Amino acid sequence: MATLQATEGLRYTPGGIAVVDAVMKHVSEQREAGVTRSVELEAAVRFSGPLAQRASAMALGSTLLVRGFLAPRRRQSKQLVVHVNEFELIEV
Repeated sequence: MATLQATEGLRYTPGGIAVVDAVMKHVSEQREAGVTRSVELEAAVRFSGPLAQRASAMALGSTLLVRGFLAPRRRQSKQLVVHVNEFELIEV
């Protein structure tokens, strides 16, 4: 679960696939080795296809529950991007 912090807007690949690249912020408390740990991070995310259409209409600050996978930003890159397979808007 994270909040939408920034988007680069809707664009299309040369193959015609809709894409929205964005940044999401996650804040939580997790247990590690029996100790509570605060976790706060920003992550690059990518919405593709029909999900990109939906994501492009969302307001910044929206809270989302996302499911997807991590992949390198580009071939041979060490930077990771969360590729969103599904998401739901969470009302807070």
